[in-house]
Amino acid sequence: MSGSIAQAFAHNFLGQSPRWYKATIVGFLILNAVVLFTVGPVAAGWLLVIEFIFTLAMALKCYPLMPGGLLLIEALLLKMTTPQALYDELLHNFPVILLLMFMVAGIYFMKDLLLFLFSRLLLGVRSKAILALMFCFLSAFLSAFLDALTVTAVIISAAVGFYSVYHRVASGNDPRKDSEFADDQHLPSRHHDDLNQFRAFLRSLLMHGAVGTALGGVCTLVGEPQNLLIGHEMGWHFGEFFQKVAPVSLPVLAAGLVTCVLLEKLRWFGYGTLLPDNVRAVLANYAAEDNAKRTPRQTAALLVQGAAALILIGCLAFHLAEVGLIGLMVIVLITAFTGITDEHRLGSAFKDAMPFTALLVVFFAVVAVIHDQHLFVPLIEWVLALPMDQQPGMLFIANGLLSAISDNVFVATIYITEVKQAFLAGHMTREHFETLAIAINTGTNLPSVATPNGQAAFLFLLTSAIAPLVRLSYGRMVWMAVPYTVVMGLLGWYAVSYWL
Repeated sequence: MSGSIAQAFAHNFLGQSPRWYKATIVGFLILNAVVLFTVGPVAAGWLLVIEFIFTLAMALKCYPLMPGGLLLIEALLLKMTTPQALYDELLHNFPVILLLMFMVAGIYFMKDLLLFLFSRLLLGVRSKAILALMFCFLSAFLSAFLDALTVTAVIISAAVGFYSVYHRVASGNDPRKDSEFADDQHLPSRHHDDLNQFRAFLRSLLMHGAVGTALGGVCTLVGEPQNLLIGHEMGWHFGEFFQKVAPVSLPVLAAGLVTCVLLEKLRWFGYGTLLPDNVRAVLANYAAEDNAKRTPRQTAALLVQGAAALILIGCLAFHLAEVGLIGLMVIVLITAFTGITDEHRLGSAFKDAMPFTALLVVFFAVVAVIHDQHLFVPLIEWVLALPMDQQPGMLFIANGLLSAISDNVFVATIYITEVKQAFLAGHMTREHFETLAIAINTGTNLPSVATPNGQAAFLFLLTSAIAPLVRLSYGRMVWMAVPYTVVMGLLGWYAVSYWL
């Protein structure tokens, strides 16, 4: 009896994850305590960061919330951080949590409109290079004024809609009725090649869109949270911020768009896959039937969603309220005027965002460990001890490296605080202070596309419903981001070092 109970516990631990993965997580938990008491908290802190990144990299084996959560519970028990420090970190990032709770759900209620609009774009543009460029440019433009997570949620919602339509039709199901589309068990073998090609097609568009949020987000005061933070510390208004970072942001934006087209033309790093003809036919037939069968009530619902989308864009562009509160308003408007009144349909909108919201809380606990153990302090002190002409370039590199493994808002907060203290102490001129602020801003925005945990939009994409459907793993995201990382990182560093 005791043996069967022990086997049951072992089987239940992390569910269907491979045995080697379960053993690795247990090994991490043991190793952390050993390293903490033998080597010290700094080494244990860095080990914890590496282990958390491992759980993100293995997201397709097990959702990172569970193994990452176990690691952070242990960190709290070992007093590597405190519940109060975690709570303070969550309070600081509450707008992001509020955004995920309500804005992503608001986008869910626009899915019919998004599928309608994106299907016209997908079916109307035959050139994959032009289509990719449009995805990248529109994501960049919208992210310069809206929130990158909101833009990413729109792209994800459209991609899930396309995938579900084709998968259901290929499996012999009605694409307009809810049915399982994550399992290929009932998919005829003749459709497997088309489905795999369609996955590669969607992967490339998703990555172009995600990179576009970084390209546009760096340009304006409201593009990313750290931009607002740095702009506040420097006293820059919207136009002044844009002008100050333009020598770096605009050349990088142009280079990023050129890279997008070249990747599609050259078919490198997993890009360049075309939309299969069979899939195009299915999507075209669906769109035609949808138009022919659309009832007055459905047309009215689309008009309501369109009006809500315009209100959403206006409110976000003028920052009339926190993004999450605007999302809640969108939910109320669409549900009230489209006949959605039951709790079950309302609850379905929140199921995609809430796991990521919980994971983000765990991620902020990692940030709390980094802060409490002062893991980044030696690197900050080393950069600020360099000759002044070397500081901007090295600050760009240091911010890029740290942002690729941590929260870029957290990294920017630490660096701008330290640099401002040095300025107030009379260790640098105002002009040099502004140059370092630009280096911090661009450093946390551009090279951080190297990993999914470097950008909240990337992490959201990795842990979203679409990632397992199109086989977008952590490693594949890193590989597909390599050309963008090289171009954006090198050009950004050169511009910071020599053009400011």
